[in-house]
Amino acid sequence: MTPRRPRIAPPSGSGLVETLLGGWRPLARIDVEGFALLRSRGITRRANSAVALDAPADPAGAVDRIEQICALTGERPLFRVLPGHGPDALDDQLAARGYRLGPVCDLLALPLTGAHTPDPAARTDVGPLPEDWFETLWRLSPREGEHARETVRDILAGTPAVHVAVSDTAVGRAALVDQGRRRTAVVNCVATDPAHRRRGLGRAVTQTLLASAAAAGAEQALLEVETDNPAALRLYRRLGFTRFAGYHYRIGPDARPPGRAT
Repeated sequence: MTPRRPRIAPPSGSGLVETLLGGWRPLARIDVEGFALLRSRGITRRANSAVALDAPADPAGAVDRIEQICALTGERPLFRVLPGHGPDALDDQLAARGYRLGPVCDLLALPLTGAHTPDPAARTDVGPLPEDWFETLWRLSPREGEHARETVRDILAGTPAVHVAVSDTAVGRAALVDQGRRRTAVVNCVATDPAHRRRGLGRAVTQTLLASAAAAGAEQALLEVETDNPAALRLYRRLGFTRFAGYHYRIGPDARPPGRAT
Protein backbone atom coordinates (compact mmCIF):
# COMPACT_ATOMS: atom_id res chain seq x y z
CA MET A 1 0.00 0.00 0.00
CA THR A 2 1.41 3.39 -1.01
CA PRO A 3 1.95 5.62 2.05
CA ARG A 4 -0.20 8.72 2.12
CA ARG A 5 1.75 11.93 1.62
CA PRO A 6 1.49 14.44 4.46
CA ARG A 7 -0.58 17.51 3.74
CA ILE A 8 1.93 20.35 3.46
CA ALA A 9 0.39 23.60 2.32
CA PRO A 10 2.48 25.39 -0.32
CA PRO A 11 3.64 28.88 0.65
CA SER A 12 1.26 31.75 -0.03
CA GLY A 13 1.30 35.54 -0.06
CA SER A 14 4.68 37.19 0.35
CA GLY A 15 6.15 33.85 1.50
CA LEU A 16 5.39 32.36 -1.92
CA VAL A 17 6.91 35.34 -3.71
CA GLU A 18 10.09 35.21 -1.62
CA THR A 19 10.40 31.47 -2.23
CA LEU A 20 10.09 31.94 -5.98
CA LEU A 21 12.62 34.77 -5.93
CA GLY A 22 15.02 32.63 -3.92
CA GLY A 23 14.76 29.84 -6.47
CA TRP A 24 15.83 32.17 -9.31
CA ARG A 25 17.62 34.99 -7.51
CA PRO A 26 18.02 38.23 -9.49
CA LEU A 27 21.30 40.10 -9.53
CA ALA A 28 19.67 43.20 -8.05
CA ARG A 29 16.41 43.91 -6.27
CA ILE A 30 14.81 47.28 -5.61
CA ASP A 31 11.88 47.46 -3.20
CA VAL A 32 9.38 49.99 -4.56
CA GLU A 33 6.34 50.74 -2.40
CA GLY A 34 5.28 47.13 -1.85
CA PHE A 35 6.78 45.71 -5.06
CA ALA A 36 10.08 43.95 -5.69
CA LEU A 37 11.64 45.24 -8.91
CA LEU A 38 14.15 42.69 -10.19
CA ARG A 39 17.06 43.56 -12.48
CA SER A 40 19.49 41.13 -14.13
CA ARG A 41 20.95 42.83 -17.21
CA GLY A 42 17.75 42.20 -19.15
CA ILE A 43 18.23 38.41 -19.21
CA THR A 44 15.18 36.22 -18.42
CA ARG A 45 11.71 37.46 -17.49
CA ARG A 46 11.72 36.05 -13.96
CA ALA A 47 14.81 38.06 -13.08
CA ASN A 48 13.70 41.27 -14.86
CA SER A 49 10.18 41.97 -13.69
CA ALA A 50 8.23 43.57 -10.89
CA VAL A 51 6.09 41.53 -8.49
CA ALA A 52 3.95 42.62 -5.55
CA LEU A 53 5.21 41.57 -2.12
CA ASP A 54 2.19 42.87 -0.23
CA ALA A 55 -0.82 45.03 -1.04
CA PRO A 56 0.68 48.44 -1.86
CA ALA A 57 -1.20 51.43 -0.46
CA ASP A 58 -0.85 53.25 -3.79
CA PRO A 59 -0.52 50.72 -6.64
CA ALA A 60 -0.80 53.35 -9.36
CA GLY A 61 1.97 55.42 -7.80
CA ALA A 62 4.17 52.35 -7.43
CA VAL A 63 3.65 51.42 -11.09
CA ASP A 64 4.57 55.00 -12.07
CA ARG A 65 7.80 54.73 -10.09
CA ILE A 66 8.68 51.33 -11.57
CA GLU A 67 8.07 52.64 -15.09
CA GLN A 68 10.38 55.57 -14.37
CA ILE A 69 13.16 53.27 -13.19
CA CYS A 70 12.79 51.03 -16.24
CA ALA A 71 12.87 54.07 -18.52
CA LEU A 72 16.28 55.04 -17.12
CA THR A 73 17.75 51.79 -18.44
CA GLY A 74 15.71 51.70 -21.65
CA GLU A 75 13.95 48.47 -20.68
CA ARG A 76 10.31 47.65 -21.21
CA PRO A 77 8.45 47.44 -17.87
CA LEU A 78 7.28 43.94 -17.05
CA PHE A 79 5.03 42.77 -14.20
CA ARG A 80 4.44 39.28 -12.85
CA VAL A 81 0.82 39.16 -11.69
CA LEU A 82 -0.30 36.49 -9.20
CA PRO A 83 -4.11 36.45 -9.01
CA GLY A 84 -5.27 36.54 -5.41
CA HIS A 85 -2.03 38.13 -4.24
CA GLY A 86 -1.11 41.78 -4.13
CA PRO A 87 -3.41 44.61 -5.24
CA ASP A 88 -6.67 43.21 -6.61
CA ALA A 89 -6.94 45.81 -9.36
CA LEU A 90 -3.33 45.53 -10.56
CA ASP A 91 -4.09 43.50 -13.68
CA ASP A 92 -6.89 45.85 -14.75
CA GLN A 93 -4.71 48.90 -14.09
CA LEU A 94 -1.88 47.51 -16.21
CA ALA A 95 -4.26 46.58 -19.04
CA ALA A 96 -5.68 50.12 -18.97
CA ARG A 97 -2.12 51.48 -19.36
CA GLY A 98 -1.62 49.43 -22.53
CA TYR A 99 0.19 46.43 -21.05
CA ARG A 100 -0.41 43.31 -23.11
CA LEU A 101 -0.87 39.85 -21.69
CA GLY A 102 2.36 37.83 -21.63
CA PRO A 103 3.15 34.18 -20.91
CA VAL A 104 1.00 32.28 -18.43
CA CYS A 105 2.62 29.94 -15.90
CA ASP A 106 1.36 27.25 -13.55
CA LEU A 107 2.81 26.78 -10.08
CA LEU A 108 3.07 23.12 -9.11
CA ALA A 109 3.84 21.60 -5.71
CA LEU A 110 4.81 18.18 -4.38
CA PRO A 111 5.40 17.09 -0.76
CA LEU A 112 8.76 15.35 -0.43
CA THR A 113 8.37 12.09 1.48
CA GLY A 114 11.43 10.15 0.40
CA ALA A 115 9.37 8.13 -2.08
CA HIS A 116 11.55 9.07 -5.06
CA THR A 117 14.67 7.07 -5.93
CA PRO A 118 17.75 8.68 -7.48
CA ASP A 119 18.80 7.34 -10.84
CA PRO A 120 22.00 5.27 -10.50
CA ALA A 121 23.50 6.90 -13.60
CA ALA A 122 23.03 10.43 -12.23
CA ARG A 123 25.75 12.53 -10.63
CA THR A 124 24.59 14.81 -7.84
CA ASP A 125 26.28 17.86 -6.29
CA VAL A 126 24.72 19.77 -3.39
CA GLY A 127 25.83 23.30 -2.57
CA PRO A 128 27.59 25.89 -4.75
CA LEU A 129 27.27 25.91 -8.52
CA PRO A 130 29.60 23.33 -10.14
CA GLU A 131 31.34 24.79 -13.17
CA ASP A 132 31.22 21.58 -15.22
CA TRP A 133 27.48 21.24 -14.54
CA PHE A 134 26.96 24.81 -15.74
CA GLU A 135 28.98 24.14 -18.88
CA THR A 136 26.63 21.24 -19.71
CA LEU A 137 23.54 23.32 -18.98
CA TRP A 138 24.73 26.13 -21.21
CA ARG A 139 25.44 23.74 -24.06
CA LEU A 140 22.00 22.15 -23.74
CA SER A 141 20.02 25.33 -23.06
CA PRO A 142 21.80 28.57 -24.03
CA ARG A 143 20.11 31.96 -23.66
CA GLU A 144 20.11 34.94 -25.99
CA GLY A 145 21.23 38.44 -25.15
CA GLU A 146 24.33 40.42 -24.32
CA HIS A 147 26.11 39.05 -21.23
CA ALA A 148 23.59 36.18 -21.14
CA ARG A 149 26.09 33.48 -20.18
CA GLU A 150 27.61 35.53 -17.38
CA THR A 151 24.19 36.61 -16.13
CA VAL A 152 22.65 33.14 -16.01
CA ARG A 153 25.71 31.83 -14.20
CA ASP A 154 25.48 34.62 -11.61
CA ILE A 155 21.75 33.98 -11.09
CA LEU A 156 22.32 30.26 -10.53
CA ALA A 157 25.22 30.91 -8.17
CA GLY A 158 22.98 33.05 -5.95
CA THR A 159 21.29 30.15 -4.10
CA PRO A 160 22.68 26.81 -2.86
CA ALA A 161 21.11 23.99 -4.85
CA VAL A 162 21.03 20.35 -5.81
CA HIS A 163 22.64 19.94 -9.25
CA VAL A 164 22.04 16.72 -11.16
CA ALA A 165 23.63 15.53 -14.41
CA VAL A 166 23.15 12.33 -16.38
CA SER A 167 26.33 12.01 -18.42
CA ASP A 168 26.43 15.05 -20.71
CA THR A 169 22.90 14.56 -22.02
CA ALA A 170 20.60 15.92 -19.27
CA VAL A 171 20.80 18.23 -16.27
CA GLY A 172 18.54 19.76 -13.65
CA ARG A 173 18.65 21.98 -10.59
CA ALA A 174 16.66 22.34 -7.37
CA ALA A 175 17.41 25.54 -5.45
CA LEU A 176 17.24 25.05 -1.68
CA VAL A 177 15.27 28.01 -0.34
CA ASP A 178 14.74 28.50 3.40
CA GLN A 179 11.74 30.47 4.68
CA GLY A 180 11.58 30.33 8.47
CA ARG A 181 11.92 26.68 9.48
CA ARG A 182 10.77 25.33 6.14
CA ARG A 183 13.10 24.40 3.29
CA THR A 184 11.64 24.26 -0.21
CA ALA A 185 13.25 22.84 -3.34
CA VAL A 186 12.51 25.08 -6.32
CA VAL A 187 13.09 22.93 -9.40
CA ASN A 188 14.30 24.53 -12.61
CA CYS A 189 16.85 24.21 -15.43
CA VAL A 190 15.78 20.69 -16.42
CA ALA A 191 17.28 20.31 -19.90
CA THR A 192 17.86 17.31 -22.18
CA ASP A 193 19.93 16.97 -25.32
CA PRO A 194 17.43 16.93 -28.24
CA ALA A 195 19.18 13.88 -29.70
CA HIS A 196 18.45 11.92 -26.51
CA ARG A 197 14.85 12.90 -25.78
CA ARG A 198 12.03 10.40 -25.23
CA ARG A 199 14.41 8.15 -23.30
CA GLY A 200 13.24 9.03 -19.80
CA LEU A 201 16.16 11.32 -19.03
CA GLY A 202 13.97 14.21 -17.88
CA ARG A 203 12.17 11.89 -15.47
CA ALA A 204 15.48 10.43 -14.24
CA VAL A 205 16.90 13.90 -13.58
CA THR A 206 13.76 15.14 -11.83
CA GLN A 207 13.40 12.05 -9.64
CA THR A 208 17.04 12.39 -8.60
CA LEU A 209 16.52 16.06 -7.82
CA LEU A 210 13.51 15.24 -5.64
CA ALA A 211 15.29 12.44 -3.77
CA SER A 212 18.42 14.54 -3.18
CA ALA A 213 16.44 17.62 -2.13
CA ALA A 214 14.52 15.54 0.41
CA ALA A 215 17.82 14.21 1.76
CA ALA A 216 19.01 17.82 2.05
CA GLY A 217 16.05 18.69 4.28
CA ALA A 218 13.50 20.05 1.81
CA GLU A 219 9.89 19.36 2.81
CA GLN A 220 8.35 20.13 -0.57
CA ALA A 221 9.21 20.94 -4.15
CA LEU A 222 7.85 23.76 -6.28
CA LEU A 223 7.91 24.27 -10.03
CA GLU A 224 7.11 27.14 -12.39
CA VAL A 225 6.15 25.93 -15.86
CA GLU A 226 4.62 27.79 -18.78
CA THR A 227 1.21 26.48 -19.77
CA ASP A 228 2.25 26.15 -23.43
CA ASN A 229 4.75 23.43 -22.49
CA PRO A 230 2.50 20.34 -22.37
CA ALA A 231 5.37 17.83 -22.37
CA ALA A 232 6.83 19.31 -19.17
CA LEU A 233 3.40 19.51 -17.56
CA ARG A 234 2.75 15.82 -18.30
CA LEU A 235 6.11 14.80 -16.84
CA TYR A 236 5.62 16.71 -13.62
CA ARG A 237 2.05 15.55 -13.13
CA ARG A 238 3.13 11.93 -13.60
CA LEU A 239 5.67 12.50 -10.83
CA GLY A 240 2.87 13.66 -8.52
CA PHE A 241 3.03 17.44 -8.81
CA THR A 242 -0.28 19.29 -8.57
CA ARG A 243 -1.19 22.83 -9.51
CA PHE A 244 -1.84 25.14 -6.56
CA ALA A 245 -1.58 28.60 -8.14
CA GLY A 246 -0.48 30.43 -11.24
CA TYR A 247 0.61 33.76 -12.60
CA HIS A 248 0.93 35.67 -15.82
CA TYR A 249 3.03 38.52 -17.12
CA ARG A 250 1.92 41.96 -18.24
CA ILE A 251 4.31 43.51 -20.75
CA GLY A 252 4.58 47.27 -20.96
CA PRO A 253 4.24 49.21 -24.22
CA ASP A 254 7.46 51.22 -24.05
CA ALA A 255 11.19 50.77 -24.71
CA ARG A 256 12.84 47.53 -25.83
CA PRO A 257 11.55 44.07 -24.87
CA PRO A 258 13.22 42.15 -22.03
CA GLY A 259 15.45 39.14 -22.63
CA ARG A 260 14.31 35.62 -23.29
CA ALA A 261 12.52 33.80 -20.51
CA THR A 262 13.74 30.71 -18.73
